[in-house]
Parts: sequence; C-alpha cells; structure tokens
Amino acid sequence: MENKLNIACLIDHTLLKPDAAEKDIQRLCREAMEHGFFSVCVHPCFLRTAKKMLTSSNVRLTGVMGFPLGMSLGKVKIFEAMESVHEGADELDMVINIGAAKAGDWNFVKKEISDLITATPDILHKIIIETCYLSDDEKIKAALTVMEAGAEFVKTSTGFAHGGAVVRDVAMIKEATKGKVGIKAAGGIRTLKDVLAFINAGATRIGTSAGAAIMKEISQSS
Repeated sequence: MENKLNIACLIDHTLLKPDAAEKDIQRLCREAMEHGFFSVCVHPCFLRTAKKMLTSSNVRLTGVMGFPLGMSLGKVKIFEAMESVHEGADELDMVINIGAAKAGDWNFVKKEISDLITATPDILHKIIIETCYLSDDEKIKAALTVMEAGAEFVKTSTGFAHGGAVVRDVAMIKEATKGKVGIKAAGGIRTLKDVLAFINAGATRIGTSAGAAIMKEISQSS
C-alpha cells in the first residue's frame, strides 16, 4: 500500500463550495495540518483566516483567481491575485479565459497568464484550463501555452463544470509538455484509487475536497 505521507504531500486540500463558512475553513486547515497535506485551497475571502491557522505549520496556502468561469477581465484577475498574495497566499490557481481558448486566441490566453505571473513573481502559479470544454488539440495547445507563459503547473479543472479530471487528459498533457511543467489533477477525485490513477498518469499534484477520507482509506487498507 502507498505510504500515507507520499500521498498526503501531493494533495491540495480544497474547499470551494459557495456556502462554506469560516468554521468549515478552520476544519479544513486542521485536517491539512493533521495529515500533512501540501496545501489548502480556498476562496480569496478566506485566505486570512486560513493563514492564521497555518502559520506554525508547513502547509501552504492556495487561493483561486477568476474562479470558476475564468471570464473576469485580466486586470481584475491581477488585482485579485495581488490582494490574495497580500492576504497570505503562497500559490494561485487561475482559470483561463476559456472563450478565448475556444476562439483560438492563444496570444490572449498567454498574455493573461504572463501578466499575472509578472504581477506576482514570487508565487507559484497553477493555471486551470477546464479540460471538459476543450478538444484534444485544444487541451494540448492550452497546456503548451501555460508552459510557454511561464507558469509552473497546468491544472485540469475547477470542479464546477460538467466534467472534472480525466486520467487520459493528464497522460496526454504529460506527453505534450514532456515533464517540463507540473500537472494538477482536480475535479471529482474522491478515492485512493482515483489518486493513484492520476499519479500514475503523470499528475504531480492532486486537488480534492476528500483528502481526509482518502487518508482514512489508506489507514484502513494498511
């Protein structure tokens, strides 16, 4: 059975529900510290609360930008990103303008990403391409655009669209990018079996709201 620590250190423990309250974020942070997850991922309005709880731990803090539709103005995403860094974010997960991608305006997509990175240079950036809306060719082009713009990670999904992470997509992105960029699989990942399948396909980070349940599953299986 996989070592719990090896799995835990790949997980962004996530709570992005619209009805999440501060007590839920506090629970999320306690679980992340208990299990040794890589980060917690929350909406910008909860970054300060999470930062206070995580200060004495090694758990990093991720905020989401332009979430979940990606259709905010680029300058609004930049403002949101800069404010999130001020609130304590260590990493930013930004949704691309999916309409621009579907229109084939990859220069727009690339500039939006690179502008955000320029505005927040000391932060790790994971760029959400929302794979369920893209053809295979568009998925590959989106991943290459993310890499060329200078981001550290391609992220598959928000979890709010009609589809989430797909193992085949992760493998395809890994092959296209040749391991030069990290891959975060997210959206619908609920079990240890799911996690292992995505890791085997090439994911280097896992976004899930079921982190605690997955750790319990590992304990019960060992």
